[in-house]
Amino acid sequence: MLKTSALFMLTALAEILGCYLPWLWLRQGGSVWLLVPAALCLAAFAWLLTLHPSDAGRVYAAYGGVYISMAMVWLWLVDGVRPTITDLAGAGLCLLGVAVIVLGSRGTTG
Repeated sequence: MLKTSALFMLTALAEILGCYLPWLWLRQGGSVWLLVPAALCLAAFAWLLTLHPSDAGRVYAAYGGVYISMAMVWLWLVDGVRPTITDLAGAGLCLLGVAVIVLGSRGTTG
């Protein structure tokens, strides 16, 4: 479970970076060269999703909850905005959904 959680978090970080760097370029006047690492991050994101041993749809569904939670961490650490209680509650509900999907699918095939 720890390996799966770490892989989901790394996947989310790759996707967030892959989207954040073009945002910096477009909205904050950053260098066009930010698109190179952005493309690499998005390629890494797609590759990382393939490393999960479960069915693609189940992985995407569970990953979505982790992504939302990682976005809240990003909001706090990078954007400097402290998440509200409702932000945290929403992320917590998403992680509960992740747990239901991941733990409930143990031992299933297909």
